[in-house]
Amino acid sequence: MYVPKRHQLTDREDIFALMESHPLATWVCQGAGGLVTNHIPLFLDRNRGKFGTLIGHVSRANPVWRELGESTASVVIFHGPQAYISPGWYPGKAEHGKVVPTWNYAVAHAHGTARAVQDRGWLLDMLNRLTNAQEDRQPTPWRTGDAPAPYIDRMLNAIVGIEMPIDRLEGKLKASQDEDLQDRLGTVSALRRDPRPEAGQMADLVMKAIDDETPGR
Repeated sequence: MYVPKRHQLTDREDIFALMESHPLATWVCQGAGGLVTNHIPLFLDRNRGKFGTLIGHVSRANPVWRELGESTASVVIFHGPQAYISPGWYPGKAEHGKVVPTWNYAVAHAHGTARAVQDRGWLLDMLNRLTNAQEDRQPTPWRTGDAPAPYIDRMLNAIVGIEMPIDRLEGKLKASQDEDLQDRLGTVSALRRDPRPEAGQMADLVMKAIDDETPGR
């Protein structure tokens, strides 16, 4: 991934937070006929390995798990907040007109070698962790044990686990760092007027980038 120095996201905790808050990942690996892409929710086990380990599952009918070998490289992409940035938000538009549109976004790339897992104990533990991470925010969390055991057994027969220790992490935050301060503040103001949740999240990221660059703030 091309990452200019000003857009580097290097803090592991910030990258982990992005991955955990946007768990539906784009998984790309090399198959016999070329690149294979899937979109699956993944759980990040922070405590396994230097950069953590990703776990999830695919349908047994999905041929991707049969493509995996000891040297099959994978990259898993987590997409964070993103927003179109209009030059009409910049005070610089009225002052000199030398402004153009851009796009702000936050992403994380996890690199490693994925493997298929069919052990039923592992699969059940993975389902519990993946589900609980989302259900814990519900007023009445659903648990795997709430479903009849024979039904869960049938579900386990229909999936194959995916496990990928992360060998390398990359993070990128493009949050208007290349613009003049007044234009960055104009971007924050406009994004905060946008009712879409991602707009507000991007406004926070732009403001955080400003604060991080400003001594004493």
